Amino acid sequence: MELRQLRYFVKIIEHGSLGRAALELDVGVSALSQQIAKLESELSTRLLNRSSTGVTPTSAGMAFLHHAQLCLRQADNAILAAHRGRMSGYVTVGLPPTTATVLALPLIDAMRQRYPDIQLHLVEMLSGHLAAQLNARQLDLAILFQLEGGKRWSVTPLLDEQLFVISAPQLPGAPRQACVQLAELGQLPLVMPSAQHGLRAALMAAFERSGLTPNIIMEVDGLAVLMNAVRAGHAATIQPGAAAALKGETGLHVTQIGDAHVGRRNLLATLADDELSPAALATRRVIIEVARQLVANRQWPGSSWIEDSSA
Repeated sequence: MELRQLRYFVKIIEHGSLGRAALELDVGVSALSQQIAKLESELSTRLLNRSSTGVTPTSAGMAFLHHAQLCLRQADNAILAAHRGRMSGYVTVGLPPTTATVLALPLIDAMRQRYPDIQLHLVEMLSGHLAAQLNARQLDLAILFQLEGGKRWSVTPLLDEQLFVISAPQLPGAPRQACVQLAELGQLPLVMPSAQHGLRAALMAAFERSGLTPNIIMEVDGLAVLMNAVRAGHAATIQPGAAAALKGETGLHVTQIGDAHVGRRNLLATLADDELSPAALATRRVIIEVARQLVANRQWPGSSWIEDSSA
């Protein structure tokens, strides 16, 4: 038994005519009659009486009509519920501070335009803390820079970021050329996030591969305070392009690090697909599309899209 057969049957009863029902349903009278014949054959009973004046239900047809209408209403309600579930809900997204500077507002704009009934909760914190929040099911999605083994996550690599030295003009020994090698930075005083930050882990690994130990004189876990320390000339910092994009309004000097192995990968990590709500699945798709557009439009400085990204 198919839903379309129930719809056909109900329309025929409403109109009292196969011809008028066929016109409204936009099907041929012959096709409509065949579907009713199949329905009657499956039920092993006649549902309609046909005469020269029209079509009327049999006693079995009248009994069947109520349940057919109920089934159709339930099917329509199921479709509406699915639409509401996909288009509304509550979704929590975690963003590291530097990523939030470039992604947060475009993501908000896109979500408000496409899914205004989805309530978006953005959480800005260090990537290491975001991973813990994701494991605790306190986040649905998060941008991370490194993965922990054994976690039941769905992970989509998004983009790679180049790293830059950012310094105040008055800082002695800071590079002033357009590009610098990591080997030239061993003595440069640096202010960096603590070890819980994904950027710090990536940077330490890069220095280690170069046989160097960075001269980190200060740790600051808040991006705003860190950049204020740089602006005041206390130390330089090494940050991705998202943070380097702030140079225009701060007067800071930015130098790209040219080593091929120095960079940061942005990964979109979510709970397993079977744990995500329809609203969270829709949000994941929007994050990927917004990030891809930012890279394509060169609004995410120093970034390159990973072509096999998907959701």
